[in-house]
Amino acid sequence: MPNNHIDESHDPKLKSWVESANDPATDFPVQNLPLCAFQKAHDGHSHRHLGVLIGDQIFDVSMLIETGMFSDGAFKDEYEYLTRSPFLNLVGYTQGMAKDLRTRVQRLLRDDVHVGQQAKRVRQKALVPQEGTPLLLPISVMNYTDFYASKHHATNVGAMFRPDNPLLPNYKHVPIGYHGRASSIVASGTPITRPRGQQSPPDDKPGEGPTFGPCKLLDYEMELGLIVGRGNRLGEPLPMAQAREHMFGMCIVNDWSARDLQKWEYQPLGPFLAKNFATTMSTAIVTMEALEPFRVNGPERDADDPETLEYLRGEEDLGYDITVEVLLATQQMRDRGAPAQRISKGNFKRMYWTLAQMMVHHASNGCNLQSGDLLASGTISGPERETRGCLLELTWDGLDPATKKPKPRVPVQLPGGETRTFLQDGDEVIMKAYCEREGFRRIGFGECRGVIEGVKG
Repeated sequence: MPNNHIDESHDPKLKSWVESANDPATDFPVQNLPLCAFQKAHDGHSHRHLGVLIGDQIFDVSMLIETGMFSDGAFKDEYEYLTRSPFLNLVGYTQGMAKDLRTRVQRLLRDDVHVGQQAKRVRQKALVPQEGTPLLLPISVMNYTDFYASKHHATNVGAMFRPDNPLLPNYKHVPIGYHGRASSIVASGTPITRPRGQQSPPDDKPGEGPTFGPCKLLDYEMELGLIVGRGNRLGEPLPMAQAREHMFGMCIVNDWSARDLQKWEYQPLGPFLAKNFATTMSTAIVTMEALEPFRVNGPERDADDPETLEYLRGEEDLGYDITVEVLLATQQMRDRGAPAQRISKGNFKRMYWTLAQMMVHHASNGCNLQSGDLLASGTISGPERETRGCLLELTWDGLDPATKKPKPRVPVQLPGGETRTFLQDGDEVIMKAYCEREGFRRIGFGECRGVIEGVKG
C-alpha cells in the first residue's frame, strides 16, 4: 500500500546549516527533529525549555516562541502556552500542532530556505550544545501501560515455565498488557537502585518459606514506547481507522525487571514490585511524522494463526522497521576505558501486535487514554538468540531432553573475561534504536541509559 504521508520533509537531499546534522551517522538529521525538554539557566534561576535535537545541538523552541517566531498561524495561542509549560502533552493533544511545529522548525534549520537577518540571529542564538546540557523527561507521563507484544519473547518466557504450552490460548487473539507505575518513570541517565523484595523459597526446599532482601536476578527489557497524542473520551472506544491520528511519537523504554521478585509474586495478578521500582525512558521523542518512511506491513502472522477480530483490523500499515540494540558496560570496562559491548540486536517489525492495535485494544472497553500516556511494547525479541531483548532470554539454553529440567544458563561473555547472567552493581545498560531505508536519511532515537547502584538504606 503506498504511503501518502511521505512528503518534502523526508527528502534525503535536505541539508541543515547545522553541520553536525549532515553527518550520515547522526541520529538527528534535519529529517528527524525529535522533541526534547532541557534545563536552561536564566538570570540566576533555571527552568524547562522545549527543544528539538539537531545533530549534536539542541534547537531551543521555547526561545523561538518567546521571540515571536511562531506568533502567526492557527496555533499561536498554543505556542504561547508552551513557553510557560514546556511539556509536550499540549503538542500531542492539539491535533495538527505537532506537524505544524515540525514544518516550522525544519524550515528554520534547512540550509536552502531563505530567512531574514533577524531570523538568522535568533536561530543561531537558539542553538544549545547537547554536551553538558541536562536533558529531562520529555513529557509529563499521565499513565503507563506495558504490553507483551513479541510472540518470540512470550514463547521463550513461556517455555521456561510451561514447556509443553508456552503460549497461552489467548495470546494470538488479544494484545496482552498490564498497568505500570507512571511515578517511577525516569529519564535516561538516571541511576537505578537495586530493588528489595520477597523472593520465593528454594525450589528444592519449598517448606523454608520466602525471604526478603536485595534482588539477585536484575534484568533489563529492550522496548519501544508510544506517546499518546489526542486521547479519547471515557466510554468511547478508538476505531483502527483513527488510530494514527492519536499517535504522537515514539521513544526507547527500558522496563527494568527483578526476575526473582517476579517469579514469586506474579501469580495470580501479574507484575507488581518486580516492575514498579523504575522504568527508564529516552529523552527524545521521535514524532510519527518523522517515522512515516519506515512504515511496514505488520504484524508477523503464520499461516495457521487465527484472524484478528474485526476491531483490531486496519487498512493502513502501522508496523515500523526500527532496529534496536542493547549494549552493556561493566564498572571494570569503564575503569579501563573499554567501550560498551553490544549484546543483542533486533527489530521492532517482528512484533506480533502493532502499536496501533495495542492502543485500540486498550481503549476498546471505553478506557479513556490521555495525552501523554506511555504505552510500551514489551520486550522486543526475534527467533535468533542474538535478537533476544533481555538477559532472561539471552542466557536461556532450553530444557534438558532427558531430565525435562532447565539447562544451566549460558552467561554473556564480555571483554576482560567478565560474564553476566543477570546485572551486577555498576553495570550500565545502553539501548539504541534507529531506522534505515534505501532512499531516505537514517534517523535515530538517541540512547536510553541506566547504571545499576547498590541497595540503599
